[in-house]
Amino acid sequence: MAATKTQDYTAMFKDVMGSFPVDTKAMENMFKSQSTLTEKMSAVALEAATKSTDLSAKWAQDTLAKLSTMTKAKAEPADYAKSMTDFFSATAEAAAEHMAAFAEIAKKMQAETLELMLAAGKEVSADVTEATKKATAEVTAAAKKATAAAA
Repeated sequence: MAATKTQDYTAMFKDVMGSFPVDTKAMENMFKSQSTLTEKMSAVALEAATKSTDLSAKWAQDTLAKLSTMTKAKAEPADYAKSMTDFFSATAEAAAEHMAAFAEIAKKMQAETLELMLAAGKEVSADVTEATKKATAEVTAAAKKATAAAA
């Protein structure tokens, strides 16, 4: 009875995987591109958050200053009504101004984000096209080499 030799699938799999080259440089470039995009997107978000926080703080300070004026003692009862009317009128006007400023911050952030995404899309598209061409050429060469070795 003859002993049968079992196929070493691990070695065969290793050989097959070794025939398909992996471009680590492309992966490294993709990681760097992603990191750069993340950094830029974070900068946009942080700038918007900083401006929004500054605007909120200014709005609160303005409101407190107006409230301080309204709460001062008055000589005549009618002065209290006028003071309250002036406060609410000024507060409504300030709210409109501040909401418009918040809208400008959001609009700027949206424009910058869109610009970054479009630029990143173009870059990724170019990288993928280049990597695909290179991988196709390498796989074709490896397949020819494997075919020639098998023959």
